[in-house]
Amino acid sequence: MSIKVIAQRRQLKIGKKPSNRFVMRPDLYSAVNEKKVFAEAATHSGISAGVIKAAWDAAGEVIRTWATEGHSVPLPGLGTMRFGVRSKAVENLEDVKAGLITTRRIVFTPSVDVKDELKNTSIQITCLDEQGHVLKRVTSGDSGEIEDSENGNQNQEQNQGGNTSGGGNTSGGGNTGGGGNIGGGGNDDDDVTYD
Repeated sequence: MSIKVIAQRRQLKIGKKPSNRFVMRPDLYSAVNEKKVFAEAATHSGISAGVIKAAWDAAGEVIRTWATEGHSVPLPGLGTMRFGVRSKAVENLEDVKAGLITTRRIVFTPSVDVKDELKNTSIQITCLDEQGHVLKRVTSGDSGEIEDSENGNQNQEQNQGGNTSGGGNTSGGGNTGGGGNIGGGGNDDDDVTYD
Protein backbone atom coordinates (compact mmCIF):
# COMPACT_ATOMS: atom_id res chain seq x y z
CA MET A 1 0.00 0.00 0.00
CA SER A 2 1.07 3.57 -0.57
CA ILE A 3 -0.18 7.12 -0.21
CA LYS A 4 -0.64 8.79 -3.58
CA VAL A 5 0.45 12.41 -4.07
CA ILE A 6 0.39 14.62 -7.17
CA ALA A 7 3.03 17.29 -7.83
CA GLN A 8 1.68 19.54 -10.58
CA ARG A 9 3.57 22.40 -12.21
CA ARG A 10 1.77 25.70 -11.76
CA GLN A 11 2.61 29.32 -12.26
CA LEU A 12 2.75 31.06 -8.89
CA LYS A 13 3.33 34.71 -8.17
CA ILE A 14 6.18 34.90 -5.70
CA GLY A 15 6.93 38.47 -4.81
CA LYS A 16 6.44 40.57 -7.93
CA LYS A 17 7.31 38.04 -10.61
CA PRO A 18 5.64 34.76 -11.61
CA SER A 19 7.52 31.51 -11.17
CA ASN A 20 6.80 27.93 -12.25
CA ARG A 21 6.78 25.55 -9.26
CA PHE A 22 5.64 22.00 -8.62
CA VAL A 23 2.90 22.10 -5.98
CA MET A 24 2.07 18.90 -4.10
CA ARG A 25 -1.41 17.79 -3.14
CA PRO A 26 -2.90 14.46 -2.14
CA ASP A 27 -4.38 12.45 -4.97
CA LEU A 28 -8.14 12.38 -4.51
CA TYR A 29 -9.31 9.49 -2.40
CA SER A 30 -12.82 8.19 -2.75
CA ALA A 31 -14.88 7.80 0.40
CA VAL A 32 -15.33 4.17 1.42
CA ASN A 33 -18.95 3.13 1.85
CA GLU A 34 -19.90 2.36 5.47
CA LYS A 35 -21.37 -1.02 4.44
CA LYS A 36 -18.05 -1.99 2.89
CA VAL A 37 -16.25 -1.19 6.17
CA PHE A 38 -18.62 -3.43 8.15
CA ALA A 39 -18.40 -6.21 5.54
CA GLU A 40 -14.58 -6.10 5.62
CA ALA A 41 -14.54 -6.10 9.45
CA ALA A 42 -16.92 -9.07 9.40
CA THR A 43 -14.56 -10.95 7.09
CA HIS A 44 -11.58 -10.27 9.39
CA SER A 45 -13.38 -11.10 12.63
CA GLY A 46 -15.87 -13.84 11.78
CA ILE A 47 -18.64 -11.72 13.34
CA SER A 48 -21.63 -10.77 11.21
CA ALA A 49 -21.70 -7.29 9.66
CA GLY A 50 -25.01 -6.55 11.42
CA VAL A 51 -23.55 -7.29 14.85
CA ILE A 52 -20.47 -5.18 14.08
CA LYS A 53 -22.66 -2.28 12.93
CA ALA A 54 -24.80 -2.49 16.08
CA ALA A 55 -21.69 -2.55 18.29
CA TRP A 56 -20.11 0.34 16.38
CA ASP A 57 -23.30 2.44 16.64
CA ALA A 58 -23.42 1.78 20.40
CA ALA A 59 -19.74 2.67 20.77
CA GLY A 60 -20.35 5.88 18.81
CA GLU A 61 -23.11 6.89 21.22
CA VAL A 62 -20.85 6.23 24.23
CA ILE A 63 -17.93 8.13 22.65
CA ARG A 64 -20.11 11.18 21.90
CA THR A 65 -21.60 11.17 25.40
CA TRP A 66 -18.29 10.85 27.21
CA ALA A 67 -16.53 13.38 24.96
CA THR A 68 -19.25 15.99 25.63
CA GLU A 69 -18.78 15.35 29.35
CA GLY A 70 -15.13 16.40 29.00
CA HIS A 71 -13.43 13.01 28.79
CA SER A 72 -10.62 11.94 26.46
CA VAL A 73 -12.16 8.80 25.00
CA PRO A 74 -10.20 5.85 23.57
CA LEU A 75 -11.02 4.80 20.01
CA PRO A 76 -9.75 1.20 20.14
CA GLY A 77 -7.06 0.56 17.56
CA LEU A 78 -6.97 4.21 16.47
CA GLY A 79 -6.14 6.56 19.35
CA THR A 80 -8.17 8.97 21.47
CA MET A 81 -10.50 11.88 20.85
CA ARG A 82 -11.75 14.74 22.92
CA PHE A 83 -13.39 18.09 22.46
CA GLY A 84 -11.65 21.40 23.02
CA VAL A 85 -12.02 25.10 22.28
CA ARG A 86 -9.96 27.93 20.83
CA SER A 87 -10.55 31.27 22.52
CA LYS A 88 -9.25 34.78 23.14
CA ALA A 89 -7.10 35.36 26.23
CA VAL A 90 -7.92 38.23 28.59
CA GLU A 91 -6.09 39.67 31.58
CA ASN A 92 -9.01 40.55 33.85
CA LEU A 93 -11.46 38.20 35.55
CA GLU A 94 -14.42 40.43 34.73
CA ASP A 95 -13.61 40.10 31.00
CA VAL A 96 -14.02 36.29 31.03
CA LYS A 97 -17.22 35.37 29.19
CA ALA A 98 -18.52 32.79 26.74
CA GLY A 99 -18.07 35.23 23.84
CA LEU A 100 -14.30 34.72 24.06
CA ILE A 101 -14.66 31.24 22.53
CA THR A 102 -13.90 31.50 18.82
CA THR A 103 -14.17 27.84 17.74
CA ARG A 104 -15.00 24.42 19.08
CA ARG A 105 -12.55 21.65 18.18
CA ILE A 106 -12.40 17.89 17.84
CA VAL A 107 -8.94 16.73 18.90
CA PHE A 108 -7.81 13.31 17.67
CA THR A 109 -4.58 11.81 18.98
CA PRO A 110 -3.51 8.78 16.95
CA SER A 111 -2.15 5.70 18.68
CA VAL A 112 1.50 4.68 18.34
CA ASP A 113 0.41 1.84 16.02
CA VAL A 114 -1.41 4.25 13.69
CA LYS A 115 1.59 6.60 13.64
CA ASP A 116 3.92 3.67 12.91
CA GLU A 117 1.66 2.51 10.06
CA LEU A 118 1.79 5.97 8.49
CA LYS A 119 5.56 6.24 9.04
CA ASN A 120 6.15 2.92 7.28
CA THR A 121 3.81 3.59 4.33
CA SER A 122 5.55 4.68 1.13
CA ILE A 123 4.45 7.78 -0.75
CA GLN A 124 4.06 7.60 -4.53
CA ILE A 125 4.47 11.00 -6.21
CA THR A 126 3.19 11.55 -9.75
CA CYS A 127 4.61 14.68 -11.39
CA LEU A 128 2.35 16.46 -13.88
CA ASP A 129 2.74 19.44 -16.17
CA GLU A 130 0.19 22.28 -16.34
CA GLN A 131 -2.07 20.27 -18.67
CA GLY A 132 -2.03 17.15 -16.49
CA HIS A 133 0.42 15.07 -18.56
CA VAL A 134 2.59 12.70 -16.53
CA LEU A 135 6.24 13.77 -16.48
CA LYS A 136 7.57 11.16 -14.04
CA ARG A 137 6.72 9.04 -11.01
CA VAL A 138 8.85 8.73 -7.88
CA THR A 139 8.62 6.90 -4.57
CA SER A 140 9.42 8.91 -1.49
CA GLY A 141 12.63 8.41 0.38
CA ASP A 142 11.73 10.71 3.26
CA SER A 143 12.34 9.89 6.92
CA GLY A 144 8.66 9.20 7.55
CA GLU A 145 8.52 11.82 10.29
CA ILE A 146 4.97 12.26 11.62
CA GLU A 147 3.63 15.70 12.52
CA ASP A 148 2.41 15.51 16.10
CA SER A 149 -0.18 18.21 16.65
CA GLU A 150 -0.06 17.55 20.39
CA ASN A 151 3.67 18.23 20.77
CA GLY A 152 3.65 20.88 18.05
CA ASN A 153 1.04 22.87 19.95
CA GLN A 154 2.95 22.54 23.22
CA ASN A 155 6.18 23.76 21.61
CA GLN A 156 4.38 26.72 20.08
CA GLU A 157 2.72 27.53 23.40
CA GLN A 158 5.98 27.29 25.32
CA ASN A 159 7.56 29.72 22.88
CA GLN A 160 4.67 32.14 23.35
CA GLY A 161 4.48 32.21 27.09
CA GLY A 162 4.15 28.82 28.70
CA ASN A 163 2.03 25.74 28.96
CA THR A 164 -0.38 25.00 31.76
CA SER A 165 -1.27 21.34 31.69
CA GLY A 166 -3.87 19.53 33.70
CA GLY A 167 -3.29 16.06 32.37
CA GLY A 168 -2.94 14.40 29.05
CA ASN A 169 -3.03 11.18 27.17
CA THR A 170 -1.22 8.01 28.06
CA SER A 171 0.09 5.71 25.37
CA GLY A 172 -2.56 3.21 26.36
CA GLY A 173 -5.30 5.48 25.08
CA GLY A 174 -6.76 6.85 28.31
CA ASN A 175 -6.62 10.21 30.01
CA THR A 176 -4.50 10.72 33.10
CA GLY A 177 -6.02 14.00 34.15
CA GLY A 178 -8.68 16.54 33.53
CA GLY A 179 -7.38 18.89 30.99
CA GLY A 180 -4.88 19.54 28.35
CA ASN A 181 -2.99 22.67 27.60
CA ILE A 182 -3.70 26.32 27.96
CA GLY A 183 -1.28 28.68 26.28
CA GLY A 184 -0.74 31.23 23.60
CA GLY A 185 -1.22 29.09 20.50
CA GLY A 186 -3.19 30.06 17.45
CA ASN A 187 -3.10 32.64 14.70
CA ASP A 188 -3.00 35.67 16.93
CA ASP A 189 -1.28 36.37 20.20
CA ASP A 190 -4.57 36.50 22.06
CA ASP A 191 -5.80 33.07 20.92
CA VAL A 192 -5.69 30.27 23.46
CA THR A 193 -6.19 26.59 22.70
CA TYR A 194 -7.79 24.48 25.39
CA ASP A 195 -7.94 20.77 24.74
